[in-house]
Amino acid sequence: MSAGGSSAARVAVVMGVSGSGKTTLARALASAWGATFLDADDFHSEQAKALMASGQPLTDAMRQPWVERIAADLARRVAAGENVTLAFSGLRRAHRDMLRQAGLPLQFLFLHGEAELIASRMRARSDHYMPVCLLDSQFAALEPPHDEADVARIAVELAPDAQLRCALDALGVAAG
Repeated sequence: MSAGGSSAARVAVVMGVSGSGKTTLARALASAWGATFLDADDFHSEQAKALMASGQPLTDAMRQPWVERIAADLARRVAAGENVTLAFSGLRRAHRDMLRQAGLPLQFLFLHGEAELIASRMRARSDHYMPVCLLDSQFAALEPPHDEADVARIAVELAPDAQLRCALDALGVAAG
């Protein structure tokens, strides 16, 4: 039996623009749910990270092999019985659909909020390659997940513990 009290492994994908709190929520959820935490940023090539660090947004073509690497790793982990939380921008529906097409048991958790609040959070951090100047490009690339049944919306402005409760509720997992 996998962590979380279910016999089938699942993947919780915490998605949103850079600075929305994906990593924070995905880490907290992994701890509360007994899951493996993954950061999609770790699947980017060094070239892609360098481009973004220099203020250049990635194209969809540049993102495709990144999403393919993520889907392959998730498939391997789910086959091994692991529950996984993934911090993943998921800005484009095509990228969310690539994960869906991998046949993974997914629940997307969409962190949404106002650009100014997110920008203020980005300005406060010093340990990330994504500069604040790319936030507008993140919002421009975002295709909000309207009419996607496997997506739960969580407000960025909620306190971290409230976000975690929302995430656990969306997964049908009792807070412990």
